[in-house]
Amino acid sequence: MNEENANKLWKMVQDSVDYLQGQLPNHRNHPKSRKLCAYVALCVKYKLNNYYKDIKDEKFIEVLDYIKFFKKILVKLLNCIKPNSLCI
Repeated sequence: MNEENANKLWKMVQDSVDYLQGQLPNHRNHPKSRKLCAYVALCVKYKLNNYYKDIKDEKFIEVLDYIKFFKKILVKLLNCIKPNSLCI
């Protein structure tokens, strides 16, 4: 992915983190809190089988849409699914 798109995606990841801060339930594996940037980036990796910087530019919109979707429903999902589930 070109640097401009990678920077835009990282900004969206950071915006998602700001939104999610303090909203996720406590988890026994994260007693001091979750590392949300890593969490969002990892879920992008699982969804698209690649780290966000390594995704081709042609999939840029797909990644943006996934991050928007992820941000929108993550809090609801994590409050109702089993604690060890990782990503949607």
